[in-house]
Amino acid sequence: MSEQLTFTDIESNICSIARVIEEDKLYFVQMAGPPLMAVLLAKRMRTPEVGYVVEEGAVTPSPSFPLWRMMFGASRSHYRAVRWTSMNEVDFHAALGYMDYGVLAAIQIDKYGNLNSTIIGGTYEKPERRFGGPGGGNEIASQCWRTIIMTKLEKRKFVEKLDFMSSPGYLDGSPGARERAGLPADTGPYLVVTERALFGFDEKTHQMRLQAVAPWISVEEVLARMEFEPLIADKVEELAPPSEEELTILRAEIDPSGYTLSRGEWFTVER
Repeated sequence: MSEQLTFTDIESNICSIARVIEEDKLYFVQMAGPPLMAVLLAKRMRTPEVGYVVEEGAVTPSPSFPLWRMMFGASRSHYRAVRWTSMNEVDFHAALGYMDYGVLAAIQIDKYGNLNSTIIGGTYEKPERRFGGPGGGNEIASQCWRTIIMTKLEKRKFVEKLDFMSSPGYLDGSPGARERAGLPADTGPYLVVTERALFGFDEKTHQMRLQAVAPWISVEEVLARMEFEPLIADKVEELAPPSEEELTILRAEIDPSGYTLSRGEWFTVER
């Protein structure tokens, strides 16, 4: 007899990113929230030696579990860090090529992986809605070798044209566009993770490419949730939902308060 597994879109994104985290690599992560939770889940389950740096300056901490809401950005979450320095210093290390991957969230993304975390609608001076901005996200997107982006699959997020570019992807997609802008060579977006689909980027055109979809949605339904049409892989894989073990660790150890994980859209699948 089959059983049902229930989870949120945020939990799905966290688990999908955690599965692509690589051992013995250094990740540059936004200070709090789902991107950091994804690295912590991977470190807890399958890549114990992975290192990470948060944008406020803590280098490879080993936080104790369970974590709590106010631990993010606090001294307890940076327990046994190799070094706790400043945002500027970890940005300098990224510029020197020490950060293998960056992990970011964004409110808008275009087909070349450019990100908006600043405004929606209107102008910069008079937006319809203003957000907190990228923080250290611009440095992460600019200087890490590869960037993993987390967002939700919605037309208002996957847009033909950004309302504002907060952090660069492949810019206009032309060969050498990042280098002409003064960014390090051979860097840029790597994956875009959503609750319903996984995207990569074509090496030649730098356009977003659909690589996997969740078992409860079709390719056509994914495309209907985007303003632009991405490239499509020759073989579109199935994006696995979170496992019971992953959800247990997320809910009991990483975010037991439920502050982040309880928000968003709920899904139920048979397993």
